Amino acid sequence: MYHLLDLGDSIGVRGHLFRTKTNELTSWVEEIFFLSKALLPLPEKWHGLTDVELRYRQRYLDLIANEKSRQVFETRARIVRELRKFFDARGYIEVETPMMHPIAGGAAARPFKTPTTPWTPDLYLRIAPELYLQRLRSGVRRGLRNQPQFPE
Repeated sequence: MYHLLDLGDSIGVRGHLFRTKTNELTSWVEEIFFLSKALLPLPEKWHGLTDVELRYRQRYLDLIANEKSRQVFETRARIVRELRKFFDARGYIEVETPMMHPIAGGAAARPFKTPTTPWTPDLYLRIAPELYLQRLRSGVRRGLRNQPQFPE
């Protein structure tokens, strides 16, 4: 069946992992099954995506075609993982603030209005997270008045 596959097709395999004589991790495939067909050909192998606009709009192709782009993503993921581990070990809590706001804000920036449904109000994409982070910090400080404080 593998001879019917094209570059970019998605497959699933069943088998086990093993190491070769050169200690390379490899899959021993016992069964292969087809998941989806690539409808368009991938970018040319040796040059990858050269159009910057296309690289940003079709990030999945860029990660397949450009080894350097994939390495940047992997490095970023390792950095974020280590930062989270560092702060988690010291008792910090990661929080997320809302991306959408009921009112436009952000100084002189032109707001990006996002219509939702006919029965809900329009929302605006946040320009910066400061307002919600300040509210959060204010509430945490009030709640931790008699608790030991983290060093600033």
